[in-house]
Formats: sequence, C-alpha cells, structure tokens
Amino acid sequence: MTNHPFAPPAHEQHWVATATELAADFAKTAADRDRTGELPIENLRALHNADIDAALVPAAIGGEGLSYRSYGAIVRALSAACPSTACIWVMHIGAAVGLIEMSTPDNARFWADKLVGGARFANALSEPSSGNLFLQPLQHAEPADGGYRLSGAKRFASGCEVADHFLINALVDGRPAFFGLDTDPDTMTFVPIWDTMGLRASRSQLITFADTLLPEDRRCQPSTGPRPNHIGAGLAFLSLGIADAALAALTAHARDRTIPTTGEPLASMQWVRFAVGDIASRLEAAAMYAQHMTWLADQNSPEFLPATMHAKLQANTIAREAADLGVRVGGASGYTRGDIERIFRDAQAGWLMAYSGEICQDTIGASILAPTPQDGHHD
Repeated sequence: MTNHPFAPPAHEQHWVATATELAADFAKTAADRDRTGELPIENLRALHNADIDAALVPAAIGGEGLSYRSYGAIVRALSAACPSTACIWVMHIGAAVGLIEMSTPDNARFWADKLVGGARFANALSEPSSGNLFLQPLQHAEPADGGYRLSGAKRFASGCEVADHFLINALVDGRPAFFGLDTDPDTMTFVPIWDTMGLRASRSQLITFADTLLPEDRRCQPSTGPRPNHIGAGLAFLSLGIADAALAALTAHARDRTIPTTGEPLASMQWVRFAVGDIASRLEAAAMYAQHMTWLADQNSPEFLPATMHAKLQANTIAREAADLGVRVGGASGYTRGDIERIFRDAQAGWLMAYSGEICQDTIGASILAPTPQDGHHD
C-alpha cells in the first residue's frame, strides 16, 4: 500500500488488508443480498470476529484508536464488495464510537466493553420531518422519573433490527440532547417500510417510539470542541467504493465484449477510452481529497467538517457518473439485471444521504459567496 501522507499508517495497514480479504467473500453474496433484501449479519459478525470493531475503540480508554485514514480505506474496500454491509458498519461504528467519545468516563468504558463484546449499535437520529437536519431534532422528550420519555419516530436506522443499543437524540428543554439507549421491545417498533431502489440489504427501517425512556444516566455530555465523527468521515468512502465497483464492472465488460462489425473488443472504441480515462482521473482526485479529509480528522482539525462536505460531494458525484458510464458501456447488458444495474442503483444512495448533495453544494457555495470585511461588509 502506498505510503503517501494521507495513506493509512504503516502499522495499521494489516487492518485494511484483513478487511479487504473479508470483503472478497462479502462480494460473493452481494447480488443475493440485493435480491432478497436480507440483512448481512454474517458479514457484520465476521468484521467483529476479526477484531476490526475493537480496533476502533479510542486509545484514551485502552483501545487501539484506529486512524480515520485506515477507517476510510476499510469502508471503501467493504463498499466496493457489498455497499449494504459497508453502510450498516459505518452507522454501527459511528453510533458506538460516538457514544464512547461523548459519554462520561464510566459510560465510555461501558459502551466500549459492549462494542468489544459484540453488541450491535445503530443510529436513531433522522426524523421523518427533519430532512437533512439529523443533528437538530424537532421531537421533544418530556421529563420523567429517571430521565425523559420520547414518543415519535426516527427513520433510516440502518441495521436497527439487529441493534442492541442506539445513539438517539431529542429536544430536552428546547435543546438537542443525545443519549445511549438500549433496545426496548415494549416501547419501540420497527416498521417494515424498507423497499428501496438501492442498498436494499441495509434494512434502514423506520422506528416508532411510544413513551420510550431516555435514561438521564446515559445522557451524553455537551461537546467542548470539534470532534470528528465516523459517519461524516465514512460516507465519502461508501460512495468511492461503489465507484470502484462500477469502474471494475464496466472495465471487465469492455474487455470481454466484442464489436459485431469489427470483432474488436469494446475497449478499443475511442469514446469508451475517453470516458473511462475521465472517470478514472476524477475518481483518483475524489479519493485523494477524501483521504486528505481523514488526515484532517486524525489531526482533530476544525477544517474537518467543511472537508467532509467537499469529500462527500465529490465522491457521490463520481459514484453516480461511474455507474452511469457502466450502464452506457454495458448497453442492453447494463440495462438488464446484473452487477452493472445493481451498482447503478446503489450509486444513487450516497447523494441522498445527509447531508445530501444539494445541501453540500449550498453550504459550500454559501461559504464562498458570504460577504467579507474586504467587501466592505461587517457582521
């Protein structure tokens, strides 16, 4: 693996190699998972059994504290093989490590022990009416003995049906608050509404809450500064992996198929070479920027947050365009059911995930166009 400044550190590269080896097996069942919509629990257990989950426990409480650079490379490898597995794993790690990092020392150790022990985590942040504003809940939790009670709903909770614990938020006294929540079958219902175009095996269902207790002793501490999160860091790599898969599928097709009139491989056509060269170049650029973003995360730089917007937008765009090229190069074979068609559907998901492509574009544009003191404007 190349040791450029943004690459995974040399002493961690065995984790990336392990994930890549596991991903080769995950790829064998990805098409069946897409067809059935069955959650890939075996894949998730394999990642845990390889100690990759445990490697992400922060060093401050005795874990390895795997770098964001290595984490991004792992997500990319998993997504190229089975993006539904990668999506669930990103949310699992994001919820678990988020709880560890936002909790009191005792609770942090509790959540770390749960993660190392094989417990499953999921997010319950996005609300049906909140759109991309998943960190700014609209639903109120009312005071109750032992904490607060929430009645409402959360959506797009990937892997919720197998989750033991959730990272959840709600308004408390008019302000967003985060909690660690154990699954409560008496007050939580998973609504089977997941029937999507892509990432079908991620099982990102709707959860309804009926007077569910959010325990005060599991409430997260207020943030004291910038804290990179694994979901924000992982989403760009989710799309990069799909772009990798699209480029690999269309390359194999172009090499194997011949042009009926000449007998030459499809790869000999100039428009195909031009298009593939363009996609490959922009994929390399998007990947390098995403790696830069994870380097910023490893430095705990305040520049991490705007970098996630740029990285996600670039990765989402190249995934969709690589998948579109796959359909065009595949022709009728790309239009009928198969790897190219499945990858095309999966590629659409990243753009829709919060923050959506449009939100990223608007945020980046607004930051550039905002008046400055040099323009004669003062806040």
